[in-house]
Amino acid sequence: MAQREYNFDGVVGPTHNHAGMAPGNLASQAHEGEVSSPRQAALQGLAKMRFLASLGVEQAVLPPQPRPSLRTLRALGFTGTDEAVVTRAATDAELLLRACSSAAAMWTANACTTAPSEDTADRRVHLTPANLTAMFHRSIEADTTHAVLARIFSDVRHFAVHAPLPGGAHFADEGAANHSRLQVEGRPAVHVFGWGRSSYRPGPGPQRFPARQTREASETLARLHQLPASACLFPQQSPAGIDAGAFHSDVLVVGNDGVLLVHELAFLDTPGLVQQLREKLGPGFRPVVASEAELPVAEAVAAYPFNSQLVTLPSGRMAIVAPKESEESPAARAFLERVVAQDNPVQAVHYLDVRESMHNGGGPACLRQRIRLTDAERDAVHARVFYDEALDVDLSSWIRRHYRDRLVPEDLRDPALARESMAALDELTRMLRLGSVYDFQKA
Repeated sequence: MAQREYNFDGVVGPTHNHAGMAPGNLASQAHEGEVSSPRQAALQGLAKMRFLASLGVEQAVLPPQPRPSLRTLRALGFTGTDEAVVTRAATDAELLLRACSSAAAMWTANACTTAPSEDTADRRVHLTPANLTAMFHRSIEADTTHAVLARIFSDVRHFAVHAPLPGGAHFADEGAANHSRLQVEGRPAVHVFGWGRSSYRPGPGPQRFPARQTREASETLARLHQLPASACLFPQQSPAGIDAGAFHSDVLVVGNDGVLLVHELAFLDTPGLVQQLREKLGPGFRPVVASEAELPVAEAVAAYPFNSQLVTLPSGRMAIVAPKESEESPAARAFLERVVAQDNPVQAVHYLDVRESMHNGGGPACLRQRIRLTDAERDAVHARVFYDEALDVDLSSWIRRHYRDRLVPEDLRDPALARESMAALDELTRMLRLGSVYDFQKA
């Protein structure tokens, strides 16, 4: 059956702040402690969805997570009322409070990894929430992500929502930010699972920043999703790329259907990967490789041209939706213009303002999870998560009512912020027809 790709965008949460919690994410560290605007960030994300919908690209939403995570703070020994928990954490362990207040779940490319039903042995859509164990402030997302996905994709005739992979260093999983699916008409799809380190196989690794994804996690995802071995490739991320700030594969590579945009430092053996893809996908495969001379990796990490959304339009042609930073970088802009000028389906590049996200190290591609659905599978989703003009209006009004325009690190110490966040998310789950998916709703 025909399938369409839906971009499930993460709604930015009410505690969006620049806490600088992610080693290796240079933008996040560079903007640590700066004033943020949760309202502007959420509206920028909504504007991106609106623009993509205007191009004819299917859109959907995933809700934010409750922050600060009071459940996590209680598990760490802070007791009493909600207000007392926040106050004591702010006094005794401010870094823990900052971590538990992170709104990083907005980057839903890390929420899970998916495989469409046309690729899987049991002909169901498979989804596995990422455990995100490499970073504490993100590891606390997995349970809520699982609850939300299980509620949205609840029809087991069509969907298999797996539990996150077992924790620990062996199976560190960062979600679809390290996964690409490529397909050329007439050929089986190929799933590319990037990874930064292996738990069992010694080899070269980064020296400056941590490698987050393990090969073992990537291989496990392929098994869970019932993908044939012939459909999977497992290239190692370049240690030099990771040390330059490419903490996930999607910082230096983006693929869509038969087109792959990739920096030569994305993988340890980028030419070898391209050759393997040529062999599997045939002459319809269109790779565009940026060399270090054409686009220095430092500039690619700063401007995020590869963290763009590469999307197929209703016409069958493609467009790139890139951050404004790529337009402002001569090297990044020249590369994207070269892509459009070449013999491939990409016909246009559009630049959007998502600076609030970019300041924390997440471009347009970070803000979305790609899920391919047939019409029957879409109809099996009863939550109100698919984008239309009415949902746009409701979300915009909800954001303007509930979100602060300005947030500084000291504001995380305010117990009222937790109350504001819970009230906002309680209203949102009713709007999206999700029921009670959050801990505070079940207490």
